[in-house]
Amino acid sequence: MSRTIRRKHLLAGLAAAGVLGVGVAAPTMAMAADSTSPSPSASADADAEKGMDKEQKRSDRQAEFAEALAEKLGVDVDEVTTALEELREQRAADRPERGDRGERPDSADRQAALTQRLEQAVEDGKLTQEQADAITAAAEAGILRGPGGHGGPGGPGGSAGK
Repeated sequence: MSRTIRRKHLLAGLAAAGVLGVGVAAPTMAMAADSTSPSPSASADADAEKGMDKEQKRSDRQAEFAEALAEKLGVDVDEVTTALEELREQRAADRPERGDRGERPDSADRQAALTQRLEQAVEDGKLTQEQADAITAAAEAGILRGPGGHGGPGGPGGSAGK
């Protein structure tokens, strides 16, 4: 029983790693196939060369992974590569594009949302008005930092490791 579970976990891990590997290999192959790019400057050539070296190494690792996975599963390498590419494309279709993530609310919007939550907490009896006023004053003074600030755990003044 234990050996069967370990084998299932191994296969699931290999499949997940394969999906991840193909997610990196497909853009590399697409970039290599695109030959209609404008000629870059000398400094861009050096950066591109470093990037291509990275991409080539990544592509090589993914090919090695596909071969190893095919060997473990006892199937053809082309079948594994095709399956991994399909899974990568499905995952890419499910993820939002970089520009589609939406904008973060500005400071005024965050302050208004905080005020509304504090008012609700006072109405519900979870906070006193004095406590809500103190929290509002702290937020306005910049003492309370929200997501993306530098004051969270591990950041400047954070509590991580203390």
